[in-house]
Amino acid sequence: MKNIFSFCLVFCFCMSFKGQNETANDVVKSNPKLVVGIVVDQMRYDYLTRFYNKFGEGGFKRMMNEGFNCKNNHFNYIPTYTGPGHASIYTGTTPKYHGIIGNNWYDKETKSNVYCAGNDSVQSIGTKSIAGQMSPHRMKTSTLADENRLFTQMRGKTIGISIKDRGAILPAGHTANAAYWFHGMDEGHWISSSFYMNDLPKWVKDFNKSDIAESYFKVWNTMYDIDSYIESGSDLNTFEGVFKGKKTATFPYDLNVLKEKNGNFDILKATAYGNSLTTDFALAALEGEALGKDAITDVLTISYSSTDYVGHKFGVNSKEVEDTYIRLDKDLERLFTILDAKVGKGAYTVFLTADHGAVDVPAYLQSVKIPAGYLNNAERKEKFQKFLKTTFGTTDILENISNSQIFLNREKIKALGLKLDEVQDAIVNEQITYKNISKAYTATTMSKVDFTTGIEVLLQNGFNQKRSGDILLVNDPAFISYSKTGSTHGSGLNYDTHVPLLFFGKGIKNGETYQKTEITDIAPTMSALLNISFPNGATGQPLEFVLD
Repeated sequence: MKNIFSFCLVFCFCMSFKGQNETANDVVKSNPKLVVGIVVDQMRYDYLTRFYNKFGEGGFKRMMNEGFNCKNNHFNYIPTYTGPGHASIYTGTTPKYHGIIGNNWYDKETKSNVYCAGNDSVQSIGTKSIAGQMSPHRMKTSTLADENRLFTQMRGKTIGISIKDRGAILPAGHTANAAYWFHGMDEGHWISSSFYMNDLPKWVKDFNKSDIAESYFKVWNTMYDIDSYIESGSDLNTFEGVFKGKKTATFPYDLNVLKEKNGNFDILKATAYGNSLTTDFALAALEGEALGKDAITDVLTISYSSTDYVGHKFGVNSKEVEDTYIRLDKDLERLFTILDAKVGKGAYTVFLTADHGAVDVPAYLQSVKIPAGYLNNAERKEKFQKFLKTTFGTTDILENISNSQIFLNREKIKALGLKLDEVQDAIVNEQITYKNISKAYTATTMSKVDFTTGIEVLLQNGFNQKRSGDILLVNDPAFISYSKTGSTHGSGLNYDTHVPLLFFGKGIKNGETYQKTEITDIAPTMSALLNISFPNGATGQPLEFVLD
């Protein structure tokens, strides 16, 4: 009896272990072989609808028709910049927790400006310039890609790619196998950092030795007859920036002629061809890194940065922006076709979103009688310094003004026998009287009051207690600190917060919704799809209606 009982125990244990093992294997088998995260820099939601009739069937439309379209997707914090955007998409949380409060910000500890991806303790790989001295070390939380690496015992690869360093580095996270970005100027090479590697892989060196980047020094003209671009304003207007060496911001652009006066390879960044070059490199990475070749999920993050450069230079309503999106649609089709062939149709999952939107050029808005304009920062600064001198007897209590935040010298305030909260309140009461400032709040208010609605919630979600300033300012809608040509971003208004969110591929339902979703929901949704832990600081929620 004893032997029979022992046999039963062993048999039951083995069957139980086998069941657990089969369950784990089933999870691996059910997961996509590859997750591709696509961020289109500065893409407003309405670009999907405005340019819809110009798109083919294999790019944006394929994602919309075969996948799931979240039509009311928004950023839920301020400021809406590239660094915070990429970090928030992949960490599932806001600057309040992940710490990337801007592209650049004033560091209260070192009393200096810092860059979100800058790291002078690492070395450039692939260039002798300092352009490779970058890493994700300022991002405080893990990303979706990090959690996939941890779950797969580092066997699932992560590769980050973007023209911009921050667009490659922040999405890929802390544990990435590699992040690559494009160093233009006279080099035109894809580079990396010693944070990831000691030398570029052969496939990257081969790509850099090829003439692929040089091949885009050609004429940039509209893909279709320019007269058919009725979704945009006139080609010749006063609202667009002009390349050096060209008299007007009008098609065509001979990049081979213009490159010398516009940073050589850097000119590619501000044209539709920068996105094509990014696609070329992403496809080389797919092959060179053997992504999606086994049952263990890999992650490829691609950020298309040229849409942002083009938007900044030419503006939301330009034909240059329209042509850039028409051509990006072709690049997406090319990417999906190769993924079908190399990874397998139905074996990979893609999400596509943006890191922020953009405002229409205020000068254009003014021309059609919509309230808009430009901030007079010099006038503001002069008035504010007079206030500080009159009220506190000195301007030394002011350390920095940047990113619509005021940073105070707390040591000086204490030495003068002043109370910090009283100084903050006095400055708020002064600033709110200034032209084109609509709201002002203190850091004390952000720390103590729990807002539930309005722009205040977005301010609070973007407020990092250790890194953010003492006073937070909000400008009037469509009033910006920028040149009078081109578009910019950064606010909590719909033109900056409303961006696309498309899911497509394995594990994704076919459908659409106007239910409000937030940018922080993406990482938890993809984590749920992969059956892995959420990023450690995630505050978003899985979008169950997206998952099949």
